[in-house]
Amino acid sequence: MAGACSLGLLLLLLAGVGASLPVTVVRLNKAALNYVSDIGKAPLQRALQVTVSDFLDQSGEVLQSTRVQILDVHLPRLHLEFIAGLGVRLSAAVNFTVKVFRVPEPVELVLPVALLADVHVARDSIGTLVLSISTCSSLFSPASMLDSSDSTSQELLDLVQEHIKVDLSSKLCLQVSGLVQDLNVHLGTLIGLSPVGPESQIRYSVTSMPTVTSNYMSMDVRAILFLLGKPILLPLHGAHPFVLPWPSGDENAMATVGLSQHLFDCALLMLQKAGSLNLEITGQPNSKNNPLNTSTLGQLIPEVAHQFPEPVPVVLKVQLGATPVATLHTDNSTLQLRPFVEVLAASPHSNLLFLFSLDVKVNLNLQLSVSKAKLRGTTSLLGGVLLSVVNSNVGSIDMDHVYTLISTVFQKPLLDHLNALLGMGITLPSVLNLHYVHPEVSVCEGYVVISSGLTYQC
Repeated sequence: MAGACSLGLLLLLLAGVGASLPVTVVRLNKAALNYVSDIGKAPLQRALQVTVSDFLDQSGEVLQSTRVQILDVHLPRLHLEFIAGLGVRLSAAVNFTVKVFRVPEPVELVLPVALLADVHVARDSIGTLVLSISTCSSLFSPASMLDSSDSTSQELLDLVQEHIKVDLSSKLCLQVSGLVQDLNVHLGTLIGLSPVGPESQIRYSVTSMPTVTSNYMSMDVRAILFLLGKPILLPLHGAHPFVLPWPSGDENAMATVGLSQHLFDCALLMLQKAGSLNLEITGQPNSKNNPLNTSTLGQLIPEVAHQFPEPVPVVLKVQLGATPVATLHTDNSTLQLRPFVEVLAASPHSNLLFLFSLDVKVNLNLQLSVSKAKLRGTTSLLGGVLLSVVNSNVGSIDMDHVYTLISTVFQKPLLDHLNALLGMGITLPSVLNLHYVHPEVSVCEGYVVISSGLTYQC
């Protein structure tokens, strides 16, 4: 299977491509084929280093068995191309250096072979791709002797060449088929749970046959997020399908990945259900970064000063009962949060005493990036924080007075907490040892496009 590693990169990439509703769309471009053509020669050469059966030499008075050995396999050319409606065609020029151990002197030959194979892609019942060789053939050209001074007759040379041709014809295609079969095991690594957080995962599966043109191969993929083993489901009727335009992003990119608004909605719902977006912000007496305590707050709300003559820390308990809303417009992505904040005082007996509660509205810029095959996010404040009082245990509150204090103390911890969560990222469609290289992220109306190079490391 190790020999299949580089040669099969293109086929491995197919595992990252494939939903009745396209939550994720992955397109492989010609640049991916060029990359595989470059790095696939060495493993194919190793795979074609097969054993040739002994040759029955009839040139002498006695029929004798003569050993034949392949000394070297060299691929001067390996080419891959998309075949519309089928998959990928492999064509390779192979030169075999063969040694015939005949008496009295051995003979060394160079035998050129043109190898052709078509790889068909199918989908099995569990949503992974299955590869198979639909056609394979080898075309042998006349052999030439390395030592032109050798007295070997042309008749013997023809007999040896015919023997090698008959012996290798099936073996070469069996080796290519073996590489493809090994890859099917590797393709299964797409189907499985990849961690998103401590209690959440994502699972990809192929849901349709690929669309293959002469320029690219594209498939839809279903992405399902799980929290504590249960899927995060949203109504599909609210989701809008999208189609990647051609070309999209960097024309030289090996892969183009489209992620729908629906996937972002599911991810945010998962974070909200997990309680990951909730946090507590505790003020520290005599702190310049967070001066939130009853003494400071009492200067703005007289009842707080009355209830707490001695300063104690104030705690902001932030909960997101409503799911955050991500909005994707061309070249612009935003995130809206509607936290509910309870403002509490930490009493000397460690009990939290309710002061008042707030509805908060926060609009954020959302910047997306890709690293280590994960889509990650970073937020920054877009405009100000909107605050409104819901309940109060400290009388009437003039928000014009407390706004600056609350919003200032609230903003940085919220952004730090949110960016830490979004920075963990969501794993993109991939298989074992496949990595995204120099990805570029662009935002379109209702979906996100990632254009990227790829590298495969065994």
